[in-house]
Amino acid sequence: MNYSTLKKTAVLSFVSLMAVGMAKAQTTTADTSKMSSGTTAKVFGGTSQYNTWSVGVNVGALTPNVFTGGVNEFNSNKIAIGYGVSLKDQVTHSFGLQLDFHGGQLEGTSANGVPDHEDGGKLATSFTTSLFSGTLSGVWNFGNVSFLHRTNGINFYLSGGAGLSFYQPKVTYADGSVINWADYNGSTSHRVKELVLPFGGGAKFKLSDQLDLNLGYTENFVDGFNLTGVERSGNYPAEDKYGYGYVGLEYTFGSKSKPSLEWANPVAMMYDELYDAALRQEVEALKGRVANVETAVNDLKKDSDGDGVSDQFDKCPNTPAGTVVDGSGCPLVIPPPIDTSLFMRKPIAGAAAAATAYSNIQFEFDSSVLKTSSYPILDLTSADLRATKASAELDGFASSEGTAAHNMRLSRDRANSVKTYLVNSGVEARKLKVKAYGETHPVADNSTEAGRILNRRVEFKKK
Repeated sequence: MNYSTLKKTAVLSFVSLMAVGMAKAQTTTADTSKMSSGTTAKVFGGTSQYNTWSVGVNVGALTPNVFTGGVNEFNSNKIAIGYGVSLKDQVTHSFGLQLDFHGGQLEGTSANGVPDHEDGGKLATSFTTSLFSGTLSGVWNFGNVSFLHRTNGINFYLSGGAGLSFYQPKVTYADGSVINWADYNGSTSHRVKELVLPFGGGAKFKLSDQLDLNLGYTENFVDGFNLTGVERSGNYPAEDKYGYGYVGLEYTFGSKSKPSLEWANPVAMMYDELYDAALRQEVEALKGRVANVETAVNDLKKDSDGDGVSDQFDKCPNTPAGTVVDGSGCPLVIPPPIDTSLFMRKPIAGAAAAATAYSNIQFEFDSSVLKTSSYPILDLTSADLRATKASAELDGFASSEGTAAHNMRLSRDRANSVKTYLVNSGVEARKLKVKAYGETHPVADNSTEAGRILNRRVEFKKK
């Protein structure tokens, strides 16, 4: 069987098995929402509700070629038997980690001979390479998520990983000589050890809850150029790859009461949780409780006589419209208004008449406390500032007693006292600016007490 025939056979087998699997998927019971144990899978329920470990065996064809092409000087490649075992842990419904061990041999011939650069250009007519490998790969499933069927009978996957390949080439030359790489310095057990990168894909067919039929193909790329035992001039690394097409069985072990995570359909699981009969009953019961609460709230809000007190708490129902009622809905007796003018403080004679807005505010000796006689001036000033929305500068001054630094602080405190009063009366703080001048800029003679009294002041500058 040549390589072209192998391709045709593999493709035909793959299509046939796909058809069988798709037919099985189409006939799957549409309303099967339960696990084999009769329990329902839960979204976010964790992997403990599934079986995740599986072991597989496979057998197939090994060739020193791959479907994606490449260089191989042995133009007549033979098909040899390959075999393998695998151990897989399904991490999620779409991804698993798989450990593979493969063995077999590669064979190829060349009618014209392949020059062996390592052996002086001798023509190699055939080779046989015995090999086995151990690899760890990631496996991505993309056929178990379905919006058309609850469960599928076919699943597709891609894989990729890395590992080590151990092999022994045996080369036959045109002159009849044979070089066996196993005989390396007298050791018949010698094998070449090199990195191998396997990439592949395939289809898996569900035969039962725990047994699957696996059909796949892997392209293996070896990090070297000794796979055929012949070294070409220039070192052809593209020669060192081989393909493995296989068919196998995979058994998922674990409790029979749990399904395989690999075949879990998250879409069906979410549907089952959303439309679970018990959940729907709880929702309907919740709707009934909400309806009862809404009825109770409407009853609480019902006010037949419109007095602002609900019927449930109205002790005097049917009060006339417009009646003022108390908290129990009964008419409220309103006492006559009190003449508050009797309690108003009468202004000091001549004080209010003499008070004008923006007049100077006078202070006692060494004090920043406002006098009560200053309140009328401050009230008029506040009213004008609020009405005109104007701003003002508050300049504080002191008489000449004490040090200049003390008088500067005292004048600032006096200006701040005026500002505090105005702000508390409703003037915006941002419209009042405080400045301190101490004992400078007197308005009267500081050598007399009468003059010093006039200098203890705060002046307004309206802006």
